[in-house]
Amino acid sequence: MDSDEKLVARYLAGEEKALDELVRRYTGHIYNFIYQYVRSSQEAEDLTQDTFFKVWRNLEKFDLKRKFKVWLFQIARNTVFDFLRKKKAQVMSDLGDEESGEFEVVDDAPLPAEVFEKGEIERQAKKIIEDLPPIYQSVLSLYYVSEMNFREIAEALGEPIDTVKARHRRAIIRLKKELRP
Repeated sequence: MDSDEKLVARYLAGEEKALDELVRRYTGHIYNFIYQYVRSSQEAEDLTQDTFFKVWRNLEKFDLKRKFKVWLFQIARNTVFDFLRKKKAQVMSDLGDEESGEFEVVDDAPLPAEVFEKGEIERQAKKIIEDLPPIYQSVLSLYYVSEMNFREIAEALGEPIDTVKARHRRAIIRLKKELRP
């Protein structure tokens, strides 16, 4: 199995299937990462597609000395943050007109996520993780699901490595504390 960077090099050399392999390799990881911020399957799918479109459009600018996975998650993070900024601006503009006194109530509460089919502890853990702030969820997802190390996570999130480690530790402590009877 070729490394991500070799697949990028092969794609840049004209082999279209190399990009297909990268997309297949990371679609699930990027979707899960994005879902933790938007809590909507449809929006997560759209933003995942947008992320890979941006990757495709900017792949020639990728520095083959860097790790592709880190670069990819940086693009996903930026895509999500841009979306959330636009959504927040949209919600504020949808609230109504102060002068007329007419306001619309916008319910943007997250939809319930799928519940694990396995035991009660897994369901509780998932619920606790969902209640964590998105930045903690991102660190846990990148570490345990995407199997990135703390340095890669720090680069992807644009945060100092000590901040990432602290968020990971706080999330784990909170998870253990909540799971105790």
